[in-house]
Amino acid sequence: MNGLQQLLIRGSEKVIGHYQFLLDSATSERERERYRRRIEEERRILGRLLDDSDRSARAA
Repeated sequence: MNGLQQLLIRGSEKVIGHYQFLLDSATSERERERYRRRIEEERRILGRLLDDSDRSARAA
């Protein structure tokens, strides 16, 4: 895994944590749904980054 991949993975993890915090403190169902969608989107991104990282590690 190269430095850029590590940076992107850590960034996605931080985004998920931030939106989880916002979800926990949301005051309306509309806000909660928006944060849930964003968390799921970021988890998909993180999954792709991790898959790419695993492929790179196996190829090396």
